Amino acid sequence: MRLTPRRRAMIAVLVFSPLAYYYVGWTVHLVLNLLRRFRGNTYFGCGGGSVRLLDLFNGCGGSTFHTGYAVVEVILMTAVVAVVVYGLARWVVQPVRQLADAVGRFGPNALGLRLRAGGPRDETRQLAEAIDAMLDRLADGYEAQRRFASTASHELRTPLATQRALIEVSLSQALTPDQLALLTRQLLATNERNEKLVDGLLTLAETERGVMATAPVRLDRIVGEVVELHRRTAKEREVEITAQLAPATVIGEEPLLDRLASNLVYNAIKYNQPGGTVGVYVNPDGGLIVTNTGPSVPPEAVAGLFEPFRRLSGERLDHGGGVGLGLTIARSIAAAHGGAIAAQANPDGGLTVSVRLRPAG
Repeated sequence: MRLTPRRRAMIAVLVFSPLAYYYVGWTVHLVLNLLRRFRGNTYFGCGGGSVRLLDLFNGCGGSTFHTGYAVVEVILMTAVVAVVVYGLARWVVQPVRQLADAVGRFGPNALGLRLRAGGPRDETRQLAEAIDAMLDRLADGYEAQRRFASTASHELRTPLATQRALIEVSLSQALTPDQLALLTRQLLATNERNEKLVDGLLTLAETERGVMATAPVRLDRIVGEVVELHRRTAKEREVEITAQLAPATVIGEEPLLDRLASNLVYNAIKYNQPGGTVGVYVNPDGGLIVTNTGPSVPPEAVAGLFEPFRRLSGERLDHGGGVGLGLTIARSIAAAHGGAIAAQANPDGGLTVSVRLRPAG
């Protein structure tokens, strides 16, 4: 039988009860007799009359008086009881200490550590299962951060290596004006991608801390400005963009909501096809929906599109000018505003992304 804290406590009570009964009874007996002694009552055969403090440790008429021994005994018993109580208390909470020791060993080098408590489903097992669930979430967070740092360093290293190679080429030989112009354009394109990547990483870091200041903002106005800003890009890619924007006021931070809408609209244009369409909708209850045509998206691949640097093509380096953080940033911004974001693959190709934000009022 497994000794859970509850059973240990019951055993401790049974063990301690006789000792406690004797200790309390003897202490009360001593106190009552001391009071009687001070009041001049007969004590252990001694006659009445005034009693000096010294008489408590001396006998009546020269005989030995045992009050002093009783006091010493009570003091010794108190020490014994204290030791017993301390030992029983440590024994009762030993399973909890074992849980604490196991949790203390958890860390980046021991992500697989779990308690996996067995036996009856008592309070200790419930606590252990809750701790295991928490450790699962922490391990997922550790792994996600580790993957993110590794991938981010790779994403930064690749364009930096490209820049270095271009600069080395320019230094190794004299370039014609056309070659110099081509080199300059390549360096500018690489530098622009680096700026986008750094900006995306900073935005992610800011939204992870949560929104610092919120106020009622017109979501339809923000989205309308974003749509107008991207019409030229849509026209260049031969994509038609339409918008149906119902008046909607939400609680949030305007620059971040602008970034959210911009990422969704730009992605819908970018991952499209000539002759395709993009539809942008704002609902009165604070919902934002962006849908597009385009390549077919496997339903099982939709969730992965929100992960950092994840692209449907599987390529780590996006030659279309993106950095693979668009939907990741959108999800982070939505979460920072207490909202939610979801995506689903359209039957005829493309994707529909829905964002739900907190309406004002």
